[in-house]
This record gives sequence, C-alpha cells and structure tokens, in this order.
Amino acid sequence: MVLQLAVSALVVLAVVAVVGSIVSRRTAESVSIHEAATLTDVLAEDVVQPALTDAMATSPAAAAALDSIVRSRVLSHSILRVKIWSPDGLILYSDEPRLVGHTYQLDSDDRLAFSSPQTRADVSDLSAPENRYERGHGKMLEVYRPIWTPSGHPLLFETYSRYSIVSSRAGDLWRGFSGVMLSSLIAITVLLTPLVWTLLARARRASKQREALLERSMQASTDERERIAASLHDGVVQDLVAASFAISAAERSSTENGDVALQTQLQHSGAAIRTSIKAMRSLLVDIYPASLQASGLVPALTDLVASQHDSRVETRLDEAAAARLSPDQREAVYRIAQECLRNAIRHSGASAISLAVTGEPHGVLLSVTDDGGGFDTEAASTSGHFGHQLVTAQAARIGAELGLRSAPGQGTSWRVRVQTP
Repeated sequence: MVLQLAVSALVVLAVVAVVGSIVSRRTAESVSIHEAATLTDVLAEDVVQPALTDAMATSPAAAAALDSIVRSRVLSHSILRVKIWSPDGLILYSDEPRLVGHTYQLDSDDRLAFSSPQTRADVSDLSAPENRYERGHGKMLEVYRPIWTPSGHPLLFETYSRYSIVSSRAGDLWRGFSGVMLSSLIAITVLLTPLVWTLLARARRASKQREALLERSMQASTDERERIAASLHDGVVQDLVAASFAISAAERSSTENGDVALQTQLQHSGAAIRTSIKAMRSLLVDIYPASLQASGLVPALTDLVASQHDSRVETRLDEAAAARLSPDQREAVYRIAQECLRNAIRHSGASAISLAVTGEPHGVLLSVTDDGGGFDTEAASTSGHFGHQLVTAQAARIGAELGLRSAPGQGTSWRVRVQTP
C-alpha cells in the first residue's frame, strides 16, 4: 500500500510538474512577447511619431532626418533593426541604408495593420528578401504597428528584436512560476503526509484485526473439529465396531447352523458396516488428524492422502525435514497442505497432483502443485475467498513465506517456506 501511494504521488507530481511547466513556459513566452509589443508601442508613440513630418510619408530623403533619433533612442542591445514602410510597400526609412527606397510586397498581416490598427508580433521570416540583412542574428521577433504623420498619413513602424531576449525573459518568468508551483506541490505533499500516514496506520490495524479474527476463527474451527472427531470416535465409530463384531459372531453361528440365506445377509451387512467404519475413520482423519501430534507431520500427511482415495496424488515427504518443525509449524503446514490438496482434488480437474515436503538449508518447503484449470490469483485474494484466506493466515501465523502461481488453464502451484533453526 505504501509503495502504491508513493508511486501514485510521484506520478501525480510528475504530471502536474510537466503540465505546469509547459503552461508556465508558454505563459511566460506570451508575457515576454507582450512586453516587447508594449515597448514598441511606447517607442512609436513617444519617440518616432512626434518626429514625423508630412514629407516623410512619400520621401525617403525626408525620412532620413529620423536616423539620429532612431539610433540614439530606439536601437539597443535588444532592438537591432527599425523599418518604416509606406502603405504601398516602400521602405521610407531603415537603420540599414541598403533597404531605403526599395519596394517589397507587404504580406496580409502588414496590410491588416493599416486597415485594423493594432500592434502585432510575429517571428520574422528571414527568408523574405526585405529581411536578408537580419539573417546573421538568429531567430528574431518583429513587432509592427501603424503610425501617422501630422496630417494623418499612415505609415508602418516595425522593430526587429533578438528572440533570445524573449526566451531569456520567458525563462526568468518560467523559473518564477515553477518555483511557486513546485513549492505549492511540496507544501501539499507535506500537508497530506500525516493524513496518508494515519490512513496507513488504520489500514494496518484493520489488517491485524482481520488476521486476529481469522486466526481465532481457525482456532475455534480446530477446537470444534477436535470435539466432533472425539465424539464420533468415542460414539458412532465404537458403535459401528461393536455392531461389526456382533454381525461377525452371528455370521459364524449361522454358518455352524447351516443357514445359508442368513449367512449371506450377515456377510453383506458386515461388509457395509466395515465400509462405513473405513469411511468414518477417513472422515476423522480429515476433521482432526490425531496422528499429527502423536506421530508427526509425515504420518499425518500420509493418512490425509490415504483418506482421499485418489490415485492422482503423488507424495514426496522428507521425514527428517518435517522433524525440524515446531508443533505450531507442523499444524500450520498440515492445515495448508489439507486446504490446498482439498481444492486440487475437488475443483482443479487435474490429472496429476503432487504433495511434497522437502528440506532446505534454512528451512522446510511445502509444495502442492496440480495441472488443472487454475484460477485468477488476484481475484481470489481480493474477493475474500475463505480457502485463500485460510492458507494466507496460517502462513502468516508462523511467519512463513507463501508463494502462489496460477492462471486460468495453467494449473496451480502453492509453495510455503518455513524458517527453522
């Protein structure tokens, strides 16, 4: 659960950080471009437009009077080029003299600036012929807007800035946004940590309570099994044995008297009672293995397999390894083997079942495998299947390592490793 929460938190933080970074960088870039447009507006209205004359609307020579003003008050480290255009595409002024007096086709955005006066900013198309002298400065941002002569003739004022200035400003803004964003995420994480820790503590307590309830339930089941087995052994089984002896005596008497019909009936009755005694003793072994405490794990497992009367079960039981287990470990291993074997015989549809107890350097390994239909292990663990819970709780009770491998159509393999001194 802790790992899932940690991974989920990291994924959320990563997604928020990436999305926030992209949004903040784009926002910062937009803010930087807006600042460049604002600067061009200020220069156009407060520096260039007041210096315009009506003659500059048609005469490049008259526009040359702007040169000293532009070079002293407009050009800077960031603004590298200035152009003033007439509506028909004639460059009336530029700080690059080779452009003055040349006519170029205005694109749709430039023409739109005349018909719908506003400030626009775009990345410069350095492949255009009018921009050939800007190609050595890398990516550039051009900002353009209309200006007017005293008599109202419109002209187009255009500045070219290093795009690196925009990128640098965007980087500064982005770092500021990122700092706020990351600090907020960290603060939220710190605030949520106690809540998550409390939830985990509650989950652990609930899990321990469920384990304790299941363990008490299993202990109560064991006690009830012992009581029922004792009652059956001392009551029904003894009565059946006594009835078997009586029928055997009556059978001998009928034989001596030559009563063949009675002898046959008694033989059938005796066989039925002996079959019932055998089935009852198998049931007693299944309910409560008395041989587990008296003789050990291997005899108890041998009796368990024999009581199933199933030729599919193959056993490989190491008595020396089983003897290393404590009484609690023997009981838990027996219960796990009993449950796994019962499921394999009744539900798997397997053609071969294997039960093995083997020794390892630091413990004992119980394995129960079959080649049957298998099942979805995740669904079994989350659906509260009693058999799965019983095996899991028994393994947890003795601190054993439990391994389960199964899938629909792939058979089932249970492996329980028990640590021993």
